[in-house]
Amino acid sequence: MIVIAGITSAMAYGQTEHYAPGSYNIRDFSLPSPGFYPMVYNYGYLTDDLRNANGNQINSVTIQGPGGRVSATLNVNVNVHLYALAPTLLWVPKRTLFGVKYGAMISPTLANASLSGLISFAERSGQSVQTAQFNFGDTFVAPVWLDWAGKHFDAIAIYGFYIPTGKYDVKTINVPVVGPVRVASPNNTGLGFWENQDQEAFYLYPWADKRMAVENALTWEINQKTRSFDLTKGDYLTWNWGVSEYLPLKKDQSLLAEIGIAGYGNFQVSNDTGTDARNPSVHEKAYAAGIQAGLTLPKQTMVLNFHWFREFDAVNRFQGTVLGLSFVLKVPPGPQ
Repeated sequence: MIVIAGITSAMAYGQTEHYAPGSYNIRDFSLPSPGFYPMVYNYGYLTDDLRNANGNQINSVTIQGPGGRVSATLNVNVNVHLYALAPTLLWVPKRTLFGVKYGAMISPTLANASLSGLISFAERSGQSVQTAQFNFGDTFVAPVWLDWAGKHFDAIAIYGFYIPTGKYDVKTINVPVVGPVRVASPNNTGLGFWENQDQEAFYLYPWADKRMAVENALTWEINQKTRSFDLTKGDYLTWNWGVSEYLPLKKDQSLLAEIGIAGYGNFQVSNDTGTDARNPSVHEKAYAAGIQAGLTLPKQTMVLNFHWFREFDAVNRFQGTVLGLSFVLKVPPGPQ
Protein backbone atom coordinates (compact mmCIF):
# COMPACT_ATOMS: atom_id res chain seq x y z
CA MET A 1 0.00 0.00 0.00
CA ILE A 2 1.31 3.45 -0.88
CA VAL A 3 0.74 5.59 2.20
CA ILE A 4 2.10 9.12 2.59
CA ALA A 5 1.51 10.78 5.93
CA GLY A 6 0.18 14.23 5.12
CA ILE A 7 -2.36 16.95 5.75
CA THR A 8 -4.21 19.31 3.46
CA SER A 9 -3.01 21.81 1.09
CA ALA A 10 -0.07 24.01 -2.26
CA MET A 11 1.90 24.26 -5.17
CA ALA A 12 3.61 21.05 -6.09
CA TYR A 13 2.98 17.58 -7.35
CA GLY A 14 -0.65 16.73 -8.03
CA GLN A 15 0.41 14.79 -11.13
CA THR A 16 3.61 13.79 -12.93
CA GLU A 17 4.54 17.17 -14.39
CA HIS A 18 5.54 20.19 -12.28
CA TYR A 19 2.53 22.48 -12.53
CA ALA A 20 -0.31 21.44 -10.25
CA PRO A 21 -3.53 22.88 -11.77
CA GLY A 22 -5.35 22.82 -8.44
CA SER A 23 -2.77 24.94 -6.62
CA TYR A 24 -3.71 28.50 -7.64
CA ASN A 25 -6.79 30.46 -6.60
CA ILE A 26 -9.11 31.98 -9.21
CA ARG A 27 -7.61 35.50 -9.22
CA ASP A 28 -3.97 34.52 -8.64
CA PHE A 29 -2.76 35.11 -12.20
CA SER A 30 -3.45 38.88 -12.11
CA LEU A 31 -0.85 41.18 -10.56
CA PRO A 32 -1.75 43.22 -7.44
CA SER A 33 -0.64 46.79 -6.67
CA PRO A 34 3.13 47.50 -6.31
CA GLY A 35 4.89 45.99 -3.33
CA PHE A 36 6.37 42.79 -1.92
CA TYR A 37 4.01 39.88 -1.26
CA PRO A 38 5.08 37.01 0.99
CA MET A 39 2.72 34.13 0.32
CA VAL A 40 2.25 30.64 1.66
CA TYR A 41 0.58 27.98 -0.46
CA ASN A 42 -0.45 24.65 1.01
CA TYR A 43 -1.40 21.81 -1.31
CA GLY A 44 -2.94 18.43 -0.52
CA TYR A 45 -3.70 15.55 -2.85
CA LEU A 46 -5.75 12.55 -1.68
CA THR A 47 -6.42 9.43 -3.71
CA ASP A 48 -6.71 5.66 -3.69
CA ASP A 49 -7.36 5.50 -7.43
CA LEU A 50 -4.65 4.90 -10.06
CA ARG A 51 -6.01 4.87 -13.63
CA ASN A 52 -4.69 3.06 -16.71
CA ALA A 53 -4.57 4.04 -20.39
CA ASN A 54 -8.29 3.28 -20.76
CA GLY A 55 -9.31 5.31 -17.71
CA ASN A 56 -10.01 2.19 -15.62
CA GLN A 57 -8.78 1.73 -12.06
CA ILE A 58 -5.56 -0.27 -11.73
CA ASN A 59 -5.53 -3.08 -9.18
CA SER A 60 -2.56 -5.00 -10.59
CA VAL A 61 0.41 -4.59 -12.91
CA THR A 62 2.03 -7.04 -15.30
CA ILE A 63 5.83 -7.16 -15.17
CA GLN A 64 7.62 -8.11 -18.39
CA GLY A 65 10.50 -10.56 -18.35
CA PRO A 66 13.52 -10.71 -20.69
CA GLY A 67 12.58 -10.38 -24.33
CA GLY A 68 9.21 -8.89 -23.46
CA ARG A 69 7.53 -12.16 -22.40
CA VAL A 70 4.99 -11.99 -19.56
CA SER A 71 6.60 -12.94 -16.27
CA ALA A 72 4.33 -11.97 -13.40
CA THR A 73 1.15 -10.13 -12.49
CA LEU A 74 1.27 -8.44 -9.09
CA ASN A 75 -1.41 -6.67 -7.06
CA VAL A 76 -0.99 -2.93 -6.43
CA ASN A 77 -3.03 -0.95 -3.89
CA VAL A 78 -2.66 2.80 -3.49
CA ASN A 79 -3.71 5.13 -0.71
CA VAL A 80 -2.00 8.48 -1.13
CA HIS A 81 -2.05 11.50 1.19
CA LEU A 82 0.36 14.00 -0.33
CA TYR A 83 1.22 17.34 1.23
CA ALA A 84 3.35 20.15 -0.18
CA LEU A 85 4.24 23.60 1.14
CA ALA A 86 5.35 26.50 -1.07
CA PRO A 87 6.61 29.69 0.62
CA THR A 88 6.49 32.24 -2.19
CA LEU A 89 7.68 35.80 -2.75
CA LEU A 90 6.13 38.08 -5.40
CA TRP A 91 7.58 41.48 -6.29
CA VAL A 92 5.62 44.13 -8.21
CA PRO A 93 7.59 47.36 -8.84
CA LYS A 94 6.00 50.80 -9.14
CA ARG A 95 7.30 51.34 -12.66
CA THR A 96 5.45 49.83 -15.60
CA LEU A 97 6.67 48.74 -19.02
CA PHE A 98 4.83 51.01 -21.47
CA GLY A 99 1.78 50.93 -19.23
CA VAL A 100 1.97 47.19 -18.57
CA LYS A 101 2.47 46.04 -14.97
CA TYR A 102 5.50 43.88 -14.30
CA GLY A 103 6.21 41.31 -11.61
CA ALA A 104 8.61 38.51 -10.68
CA MET A 105 8.20 35.52 -8.37
CA ILE A 106 10.20 32.74 -6.73
CA SER A 107 8.60 29.72 -5.11
CA PRO A 108 10.62 26.89 -3.53
CA THR A 109 8.68 23.88 -2.31
CA LEU A 110 8.75 21.35 0.50
CA ALA A 111 6.90 18.06 0.03
CA ASN A 112 6.58 14.60 1.52
CA ALA A 113 6.66 12.80 -1.85
CA SER A 114 6.45 13.12 -5.60
CA LEU A 115 3.56 11.37 -7.32
CA SER A 116 5.85 10.77 -10.28
CA GLY A 117 8.08 8.60 -8.09
CA LEU A 118 5.13 6.74 -6.62
CA ILE A 119 3.62 5.97 -10.04
CA SER A 120 6.99 4.82 -11.39
CA PHE A 121 7.57 2.56 -8.39
CA ALA A 122 4.10 1.02 -8.52
CA GLU A 123 3.93 0.47 -12.27
CA ARG A 124 7.51 -0.65 -12.87
CA SER A 125 7.95 -2.89 -9.84
CA GLY A 126 4.49 -4.03 -8.80
CA GLN A 127 5.56 -3.47 -5.20
CA SER A 128 3.96 -1.55 -2.36
CA VAL A 129 5.67 1.19 -0.40
CA GLN A 130 5.12 3.29 2.69
CA THR A 131 6.85 6.66 2.95
CA ALA A 132 6.51 9.77 5.07
CA GLN A 133 9.65 11.73 4.25
CA PHE A 134 9.50 15.54 4.09
CA ASN A 135 12.18 17.24 2.00
CA PHE A 136 12.94 20.02 -0.47
CA GLY A 137 11.07 19.93 -3.76
CA ASP A 138 11.79 21.66 -7.06
CA THR A 139 11.88 25.48 -7.25
CA PHE A 140 9.75 27.63 -9.55
CA VAL A 141 11.08 30.99 -10.79
CA ALA A 142 9.00 33.43 -12.86
CA PRO A 143 11.33 36.28 -13.95
CA VAL A 144 8.75 37.72 -16.39
CA TRP A 145 5.15 38.41 -15.32
CA LEU A 146 3.26 40.96 -17.42
CA ASP A 147 -0.27 42.24 -16.80
CA TRP A 148 -2.09 44.56 -19.20
CA ALA A 149 -4.96 45.83 -17.04
CA GLY A 150 -8.13 47.64 -18.09
CA LYS A 151 -11.37 48.54 -16.35
CA HIS A 152 -13.06 45.35 -17.45
CA PHE A 153 -10.17 42.98 -18.17
CA ASP A 154 -6.69 41.74 -17.33
CA ALA A 155 -4.50 40.12 -19.99
CA ILE A 156 -1.51 38.26 -18.49
CA ALA A 157 1.62 36.60 -19.85
CA ILE A 158 4.06 34.73 -17.58
CA TYR A 159 7.31 32.94 -18.36
CA GLY A 160 8.84 30.71 -15.70
CA PHE A 161 10.99 27.65 -15.21
CA TYR A 162 11.46 24.87 -12.67
CA ILE A 163 14.88 24.12 -11.18
CA PRO A 164 15.35 20.47 -10.08
CA THR A 165 16.39 21.31 -6.52
CA GLY A 166 14.30 18.56 -4.95
CA LYS A 167 15.55 15.24 -3.64
CA TYR A 168 15.77 12.81 -6.54
CA ASP A 169 17.27 9.31 -6.35
CA VAL A 170 17.05 6.14 -8.40
CA LYS A 171 17.06 2.70 -6.80
CA THR A 172 17.38 -0.84 -8.09
CA ILE A 173 14.95 -3.43 -6.77
CA ASN A 174 14.59 -7.14 -7.42
CA VAL A 175 11.27 -8.21 -8.93
CA PRO A 176 10.44 -11.93 -8.85
CA VAL A 177 11.33 -13.71 -12.11
CA VAL A 178 12.21 -10.42 -13.84
CA GLY A 179 15.26 -9.60 -11.72
CA PRO A 180 16.74 -6.13 -11.04
CA VAL A 181 14.65 -3.13 -12.14
CA ARG A 182 15.69 0.54 -11.91
CA VAL A 183 12.93 2.90 -10.67
CA ALA A 184 12.61 6.43 -9.34
CA SER A 185 12.63 6.27 -5.56
CA PRO A 186 9.19 6.62 -3.90
CA ASN A 187 10.90 8.94 -1.39
CA ASN A 188 11.68 11.50 -4.10
CA THR A 189 10.36 15.01 -3.54
CA GLY A 190 11.67 16.35 -6.86
CA LEU A 191 10.99 15.27 -10.42
CA GLY A 192 14.60 15.21 -11.61
CA PHE A 193 14.30 17.46 -14.65
CA TRP A 194 14.23 21.11 -15.71
CA GLU A 195 11.05 22.54 -17.20
CA ASN A 196 10.07 25.69 -19.09
CA GLN A 197 6.59 27.05 -18.50
CA ASP A 198 4.52 29.62 -20.40
CA GLN A 199 1.21 30.93 -19.06
CA GLU A 200 -1.41 33.17 -20.60
CA ALA A 201 -4.48 34.28 -18.69
CA PHE A 202 -7.45 36.53 -19.39
CA TYR A 203 -9.88 37.91 -16.83
CA LEU A 204 -13.20 39.49 -17.70
CA TYR A 205 -14.81 41.84 -15.15
CA PRO A 206 -18.49 42.53 -15.88
CA TRP A 207 -18.41 45.51 -13.48
CA ALA A 208 -15.69 48.17 -13.28
CA ASP A 209 -15.21 47.60 -9.52
CA LYS A 210 -14.08 44.03 -10.39
CA ARG A 211 -16.29 42.45 -7.78
CA MET A 212 -16.82 39.56 -10.23
CA ALA A 213 -14.00 37.94 -12.19
CA VAL A 214 -14.28 35.34 -14.95
CA GLU A 215 -11.00 33.45 -15.36
CA ASN A 216 -9.51 31.65 -18.36
CA ALA A 217 -5.85 30.57 -18.12
CA LEU A 218 -3.59 28.28 -20.16
CA THR A 219 -0.33 26.76 -18.92
CA TRP A 220 2.12 25.13 -21.35
CA GLU A 221 4.91 22.95 -19.93
CA ILE A 222 7.98 21.92 -21.93
CA ASN A 223 9.94 19.22 -20.11
CA GLN A 224 13.63 18.38 -20.32
CA LYS A 225 15.35 14.99 -19.99
CA THR A 226 14.87 13.15 -16.68
CA ARG A 227 18.04 12.59 -14.69
CA SER A 228 19.38 8.99 -14.66
CA PHE A 229 16.91 7.80 -17.31
CA ASP A 230 16.71 8.01 -21.08
CA LEU A 231 13.31 9.67 -20.76
CA THR A 232 11.83 13.04 -21.64
CA LYS A 233 8.24 13.53 -20.59
CA GLY A 234 5.89 14.95 -23.21
CA ASP A 235 4.60 18.50 -23.06
CA TYR A 236 1.52 19.36 -20.99
CA LEU A 237 -1.29 21.86 -21.47
CA THR A 238 -3.59 22.90 -18.62
CA TRP A 239 -6.75 24.98 -18.82
CA ASN A 240 -7.86 26.66 -15.60
CA TRP A 241 -11.28 28.30 -15.45
CA GLY A 242 -13.26 29.97 -12.68
CA VAL A 243 -15.80 32.59 -11.61
CA SER A 244 -15.13 34.59 -8.43
CA GLU A 245 -17.41 37.03 -6.60
CA TYR A 246 -16.60 39.43 -3.74
CA LEU A 247 -19.33 39.92 -1.13
CA PRO A 248 -18.97 42.73 1.50
CA LEU A 249 -19.21 41.51 5.09
CA LYS A 250 -19.02 45.10 6.43
CA LYS A 251 -20.76 48.21 5.11
CA ASP A 252 -17.46 50.03 4.56
CA GLN A 253 -16.21 46.99 2.57
CA SER A 254 -13.20 46.63 4.86
CA LEU A 255 -13.87 42.88 4.99
CA LEU A 256 -14.86 40.90 1.92
CA ALA A 257 -15.88 37.31 1.45
CA GLU A 258 -14.83 35.69 -1.81
CA ILE A 259 -16.73 32.72 -3.20
CA GLY A 260 -16.35 31.00 -6.51
CA ILE A 261 -16.52 27.91 -8.67
CA ALA A 262 -13.51 26.68 -10.61
CA GLY A 263 -12.00 23.73 -12.41
CA TYR A 264 -9.32 22.51 -14.78
CA GLY A 265 -8.48 20.22 -17.64
CA ASN A 266 -4.93 18.84 -17.66
CA PHE A 267 -3.61 17.18 -20.82
CA GLN A 268 -0.38 15.61 -22.02
CA VAL A 269 -0.12 16.84 -25.61
CA SER A 270 3.02 15.11 -26.95
CA ASN A 271 4.65 11.69 -26.60
CA ASP A 272 7.22 10.69 -24.01
CA THR A 273 10.54 10.04 -25.75
CA GLY A 274 13.61 7.91 -24.97
CA THR A 275 14.31 4.21 -24.49
CA ASP A 276 12.87 4.32 -20.95
CA ALA A 277 9.48 5.65 -22.12
CA ARG A 278 6.65 3.22 -21.39
CA ASN A 279 3.64 3.41 -23.71
CA PRO A 280 4.85 6.75 -25.12
CA SER A 281 1.75 7.34 -27.24
CA VAL A 282 -0.59 6.95 -24.23
CA HIS A 283 -1.12 10.46 -22.86
CA GLU A 284 -2.21 11.54 -19.39
CA LYS A 285 -5.29 13.67 -18.84
CA ALA A 286 -7.57 14.73 -16.00
CA TYR A 287 -10.65 16.88 -15.46
CA ALA A 288 -11.73 18.49 -12.17
CA ALA A 289 -14.27 20.93 -10.76
CA GLY A 290 -14.70 22.48 -7.35
CA ILE A 291 -15.30 25.49 -5.11
CA GLN A 292 -13.33 28.31 -3.50
CA ALA A 293 -14.04 30.42 -0.41
CA GLY A 294 -11.97 33.06 1.32
CA LEU A 295 -11.63 36.35 3.20
CA THR A 296 -9.98 39.56 1.98
CA LEU A 297 -9.00 42.66 3.96
CA PRO A 298 -8.46 45.27 1.21
CA LYS A 299 -6.90 47.99 3.39
CA GLN A 300 -4.31 45.64 4.87
CA THR A 301 -3.99 43.66 1.61
CA MET A 302 -4.40 40.34 3.40
CA VAL A 303 -6.04 37.37 1.69
CA LEU A 304 -6.91 33.91 3.01
CA ASN A 305 -8.35 31.37 0.58
CA PHE A 306 -9.41 27.73 0.66
CA HIS A 307 -10.34 25.63 -2.36
CA TRP A 308 -11.44 22.07 -3.07
CA PHE A 309 -11.35 20.21 -6.38
CA ARG A 310 -12.58 16.75 -7.27
CA GLU A 311 -11.13 15.03 -10.33
CA PHE A 312 -14.02 13.29 -12.07
CA ASP A 313 -12.10 11.75 -14.98
CA ALA A 314 -8.46 10.68 -15.44
CA VAL A 315 -6.36 8.58 -17.83
CA ASN A 316 -2.90 7.08 -17.21
CA ARG A 317 -2.43 8.79 -13.81
CA PHE A 318 -3.99 9.21 -10.37
CA GLN A 319 -7.56 10.46 -9.97
CA GLY A 320 -8.18 12.18 -6.66
CA THR A 321 -9.14 15.20 -4.56
CA VAL A 322 -7.19 18.46 -4.26
CA LEU A 323 -7.25 20.69 -1.17
CA GLY A 324 -5.61 24.10 -1.08
CA LEU A 325 -5.07 26.73 1.60
CA SER A 326 -3.18 29.98 0.92
CA PHE A 327 -2.30 33.18 2.74
CA VAL A 328 -1.04 36.45 1.19
CA LEU A 329 0.23 39.58 2.98
CA LYS A 330 1.55 42.77 1.38
CA VAL A 331 4.78 44.36 2.67
CA PRO A 332 4.44 47.26 3.33
CA PRO A 333 0.69 46.86 3.91
CA GLY A 334 -2.00 48.79 2.11
CA PRO A 335 -2.22 50.27 -1.39
CA GLN A 336 0.64 52.23 -3.00
